[in-house]
Amino acid sequence: MFWLWTALLLVMVVRLYKLPQASLPDYDSVRNWQIVHEIAQGRLQNLFHHASPGFFIVFAPVAALHPDFHWFQYLNVLISVLAVGWLVAFIGRELDLQGPDLALMALLVGTAVFPTFSSRDFTMGSLSLLVFVGLLRTYYQRFTEPSQSALLKAGVWLALGLCVNYKFLLTLPILAVLELLCNDKLLLRQKNLWRLLLILASPYLVLGLLGWAAGLPIYRWPATYYAVLFPSAINAAGRTGNVRLDLLYYFWFLIDFELPLLLGIVFFPLVFGREIWTGLRRPNLLVYLAVWAYCLLGGMSLLLKAPRGLLFAYGLFAVLAYLCLLRLTRTRLVIKLVAVLLAVALNLFRIQREVYAYTPSNYPKAAAWLKAHKAEGLVSTVGQQIVPYVAPDSVIVITHERQVAPLYKRGYRYVLLDAYWRVAGIRHFQGLRKQKPVAAWSEPILTSPLLFLEHSEFTGLGYEETLAIQRAAKQDSLQLRLLQL
Repeated sequence: MFWLWTALLLVMVVRLYKLPQASLPDYDSVRNWQIVHEIAQGRLQNLFHHASPGFFIVFAPVAALHPDFHWFQYLNVLISVLAVGWLVAFIGRELDLQGPDLALMALLVGTAVFPTFSSRDFTMGSLSLLVFVGLLRTYYQRFTEPSQSALLKAGVWLALGLCVNYKFLLTLPILAVLELLCNDKLLLRQKNLWRLLLILASPYLVLGLLGWAAGLPIYRWPATYYAVLFPSAINAAGRTGNVRLDLLYYFWFLIDFELPLLLGIVFFPLVFGREIWTGLRRPNLLVYLAVWAYCLLGGMSLLLKAPRGLLFAYGLFAVLAYLCLLRLTRTRLVIKLVAVLLAVALNLFRIQREVYAYTPSNYPKAAAWLKAHKAEGLVSTVGQQIVPYVAPDSVIVITHERQVAPLYKRGYRYVLLDAYWRVAGIRHFQGLRKQKPVAAWSEPILTSPLLFLEHSEFTGLGYEETLAIQRAAKQDSLQLRLLQL
């Protein structure tokens, strides 16, 4: 395992580099940071925010220690690296791979550009990946060696996933496909279905009662699902619904940001076509990985798009790419080494360009200015990334400039015209944009292509539309403008 641990250490260095200079990159990261502190203090009114109570419960003990917010980002990175290692160890065990192969696979999986970017926030992504690998491993045991025990263990991991991230609902159709491939009716035998449903229902019952004891409706968690899956109103960016058929969004994204992974997607059926076809009649690892990877890609292509839509798939795509390389090079270690190092070098080049270059934050400078001028309250346009640097209760986030006048009457005298409004596609600040700022700073992350693409699910815009807006936003040299009312 020496080779694997060495590779994972390198992956961790890549994901931690320059992170102390970063702010929390988006609205959700800051909101999650606030909620874990609320829960650490015994306030549970937001326990089911984003239908992710398990995520908040896991991090609440950390919040009780009152660390700097960067520690939550460091923990997210550590969890994401553990997920990489666990996935690679699983594949290595099933294929009886040796140390160098495990290390090369881990480097290919761990230096993927978007997983590196997303591991540096404070959202559910990293913990979701770790739980997903747990589900992947346990369900494979049920897939190849059917037993009641394996089926129910997979049910436990699925229940944990649903606690952490509502997007585990998207695994249900894929698990249904795998059940059909198994064709052994194990799910319907020996009351297994009822046992499985009981396992899945248990967190809803236990946490529902916990929320009820804190004054929440006992149905709040499933009600959150309904609100997420069936939005009834236009959001602040003007988007409606959850479905957008755009079969090329992820294709262009992978070309621009994850070319080694795209090669795995394209070549895997060509290299392993015969084994996959044979495996449809007899379960094997190749079929199993292919079902997960291509179903995730196909299913997410039907919904509103953002790079995080393929969160569970990036590692699988990298594994497919390495398996193709393994088949084509056989025992020629030098060729494998050169090919993987070239792919990793390309990934690192893109990480430098798309992650590190946008990392240094000037929110601390804006907070220092406010403190020096004894500002007692702040109005911010859409973004709340300044919150960790000031008194959290002193910031009010608005989505329309007409909200400023009532806040002025309440004593607020400063507005941070935060260019996060461009990222989120909320464009109701024309009057404020005409005012002359008393201070201004650049904020590179607010011009990041990956951050803009991450919000295309919120805005409902396509790939090229989103990047066109990002390019226009990058022409502005100042993203944080402080206005005095």
